[in-house]
Amino acid sequence: MPMYKVKAEEADPSLQALEVRQEEILKRLYELKSAVDGLSKMIQTPDADFDVTHVIQNDEASPLTANGADLDLMLGKDYGALKDIVINANPSVPPLSLLVLHSLLCEHYKVLSAVHTHSSVKSVPEKLLKCFGEQTKKQPRHEYQLGFTLIWKDVPKPQMKFSIQTMCPIEGEGNIARFLFSLFGQKYSAVTSTLIDSWVDTAIFQLKEGSSKEKGAVLRSMNAALGKTSWLVGNELSVADIVAWCVLQQTGSANAAPSHVQKWMKSCENLAPFSTVIKLLK
Repeated sequence: MPMYKVKAEEADPSLQALEVRQEEILKRLYELKSAVDGLSKMIQTPDADFDVTHVIQNDEASPLTANGADLDLMLGKDYGALKDIVINANPSVPPLSLLVLHSLLCEHYKVLSAVHTHSSVKSVPEKLLKCFGEQTKKQPRHEYQLGFTLIWKDVPKPQMKFSIQTMCPIEGEGNIARFLFSLFGQKYSAVTSTLIDSWVDTAIFQLKEGSSKEKGAVLRSMNAALGKTSWLVGNELSVADIVAWCVLQQTGSANAAPSHVQKWMKSCENLAPFSTVIKLLK
């Protein structure tokens, strides 16, 4: 009698359909796990062999244009008030990428720029006090789209405040750079966004703060990536390029960079926003 029940269950079409569905779900989960493991390997190991170049090339991210994005849409509309970005940074370790991004923002928006020195800092080099250039022909405050104030202060890492009422401070050069670049309204796929974030973190934590072995691994990984595309992620400049280029300049690793990295560095230097940092380094 029990044997008969087993055979009847095995012949039940609904159970067979359920088994087929379970197998399909397990197969999809396995494929998803493989993809996640590949991304994890790529993020944790700069010279991993996971290749998503074809995915990036199909990404439809629009290039940066002279016209800025809708700041009211991205940051919220506040009638009669200028959208102010205030950054505290230590003059002993100037956040070079934020200076490049400031120049880039000035190409897209009307930016009211200012540089101040906090009382916690005894002296600041003249070139850092004038890192935004001479501020001439000041217009009424309400005619600007964005306020960008840099305060040289004795802080362990760069800090940014935007809206004190609705937003916590952002800490770290990489995180602030991500926020500032987002103001251009770029749209990326999930894979491209992950790669950009990975390169920013790799530049900050390994290329800038890592051991000589880690720095060598990052340079090899960069060289491999730039052998396939003009920029670190795809065919357009991203925040990853800005942060990585500035780290190379700040750490003195530029001269030891391999061929594809050298070519990429020259491409960066040919863009006007990088000129601010080039002047500071002279």
